[in-house]
Amino acid sequence: MGGAKAWMFSVVSVNLNGSVLSNKHVCWRWRSSAAQQSKPISWSLVFGLMLFSLGIVSLFTGHVVSDLDWYSRRLVKQKLYFKLDGSNKGPIDIWKSENGQSFYGCSKRSRKFPHAVRERSSNGYLLIAASGGLNQQRTGISDAVVVAWLLNATLVVPELDHNSYWKDNSDFVNIFDVNWFISYLVKDVTIVKKVPDKFMRSMEKNPYSMRVPRKSPPEYYLDQVLPILKRRRVLQLTKFDYRLANNIDEELQKLRCRANFHALRFTKPIQELGQKLVLRMREMAIRFIAVHLRFEPDMLAFSGCYFGGGDKERYELAEIRKRWETLPDLDADGERSRGKCPLTPHEVGLMLRALGFANDTYIYVASGEIYGGEETLRPLRDLFPNFYTKERLANEELKPFLPFSSRLAAIDYIVCDESDVFVTNNNGNMARTLAGRRRYMGHKRTIRPNAKRLSSLFMERDKMDWDTFARKVKAVQRGCMGEPDEMRPGRGEFHEYPYSCICKKNGDPESEQVRGNQGLKNRSKEEEPVLGAKGDEQVFLI
Repeated sequence: MGGAKAWMFSVVSVNLNGSVLSNKHVCWRWRSSAAQQSKPISWSLVFGLMLFSLGIVSLFTGHVVSDLDWYSRRLVKQKLYFKLDGSNKGPIDIWKSENGQSFYGCSKRSRKFPHAVRERSSNGYLLIAASGGLNQQRTGISDAVVVAWLLNATLVVPELDHNSYWKDNSDFVNIFDVNWFISYLVKDVTIVKKVPDKFMRSMEKNPYSMRVPRKSPPEYYLDQVLPILKRRRVLQLTKFDYRLANNIDEELQKLRCRANFHALRFTKPIQELGQKLVLRMREMAIRFIAVHLRFEPDMLAFSGCYFGGGDKERYELAEIRKRWETLPDLDADGERSRGKCPLTPHEVGLMLRALGFANDTYIYVASGEIYGGEETLRPLRDLFPNFYTKERLANEELKPFLPFSSRLAAIDYIVCDESDVFVTNNNGNMARTLAGRRRYMGHKRTIRPNAKRLSSLFMERDKMDWDTFARKVKAVQRGCMGEPDEMRPGRGEFHEYPYSCICKKNGDPESEQVRGNQGLKNRSKEEEPVLGAKGDEQVFLI
C-alpha cells in the first residue's frame, strides 16, 4: 500500500473527526443566520480568538495547532456557499441562475497529489464489473478510478453490465472514447485495455472475485481489499455501483470529478448525433427545456405508487411488482405524501407552467417506454405543443442505435446536458448525475421537483384558482432550482452535489470574467491529449 495509504491517512484522518451529515434528498436552502438571532456571530473572529488562545498555549506546551488551523481554513472555504442565503425572496429567473456565473468547475489535481504508479510497479490489476444502466455505471466507473488510485493498482477498462433490466450488450468502447479515458487520467491512474496474456498464462489461479459493501470507506479498501490484490495480483470487484463512500478526502473527490466530468467522453458517433439534435432544437428556438421522464412500467411498479389509472393500473403494476420477491408492501398514499413518487407527465407540465414557462416554450423529452403511451403524454403535449423527442428529430439517423438502450440514453444525456433548462420528474441516476454535471458546468438551471410538498398541491389544485396554485408552486420550488446556495458539503450523493469541485470566482465581475475565460482556454489545452509513438506501443501524453 506504501505511498497511497500513507498519503491518504495524512489528510483523511482529519476528515474522520468531522460530523456526519444527512444524505437524504430534501430540497431546501441555507437560511440567513439573521433570521435566527439578532446579532450574527462573526466566525472569523471566533476562530481567530481560538487560534490566538491555542497559539499562547503552544508557546508553553510545544503543541502545534495544525489540525485546528486546517479546520479553520476548511470552514472559511465552506462559507463560500453560506453567503448566498435564502433572504432574497424576489422573482426567480426561470431560465438561468443569477449567481451561477460566479462559480466554475475546478477539479485540477494539486501538485502534491501523487502521480500514477506505472503498470510494472503497481500492486496488480483491478477488474471492475459495473452494474445497472448507463448513468449508474458512469458513477461506478468514476469511483473505480479512485479505488484503483487508493490500491496503487493498474485499472483494466471496466466491463459494462449486459444482464440488467436494460439488456444492452454494449461494451465500454461502444459508448465511451476509451483512448481519451486512458490518456486523460494518465497522471492519476494507469489504465490498460486488458490484462496482458502473458501475465494471465503465468497465473496459478483464476482472478479472485469479490463484492465490497456499498459506500465502503477508503480504509476498507486498504485493509480488506489490498491484501487480496497483492496476494492474487488480479482482482475483480463485481456489481460495482455506489461501492465507495460518499464523503472522502477533497483531493480524491476532485479525482472523481476528473473521471466523471472529463475522462468519460462519449464515442464520436454518439457525440455527433447528440450535437445534431441540440442544433436542430436551437434552429427552432433560441432556448429550450429538456425534460427527463422516468415513467416506464417497471419503474412505476417498483415505486409502489398509484397514478390514477384505476383497477387496470393497479392490476398491471402489481403483476410487474411480483418480479421482486423481497419488495415490501407499500401504502401508495403514504409514498406520495412522503415525496417518493415520480411526477406524472401532466404534473410536470403543470409545474412548469406554474413556474412561468409559456405555452410556446420548446421542450425536448428524454424517456424510455412511457406507461400508458400517448394517452399519458397528451396532457403534457397540450400544455407544451412544441414537443420533441430524439425519435422525432432523427428518425433514420437513430436506427443504428435502436437496439442499444445505453447508447440511446447517451444521446438523451447530451441533449439534456446542453439544454438551457433541465427538468426531471424523478430522483433516479440520470437525474442526479446530470444535476451534478450542470452544477459543475456553471450551475445551469436545473429544476428538481419538490415532490413531497408538490403532492399536496396537486391533490388540492381543483380547489384553488390558477394564480393561487402558481404562487404556491413557486414557493415550494425555491431551493430546488439548481442555485449555488443549494450546495453544502455532505448533502446528498457527491455525484449530484460535487461541492469539492466547484469554486467561486474572486475580484470584480468584469476582470474575473476575463480571467475565467482564459482559465477555460488553458484547461482545454491541458485536457487535450497528444498521442505519440514508442516502438509498437502508443504513448499518451498530456
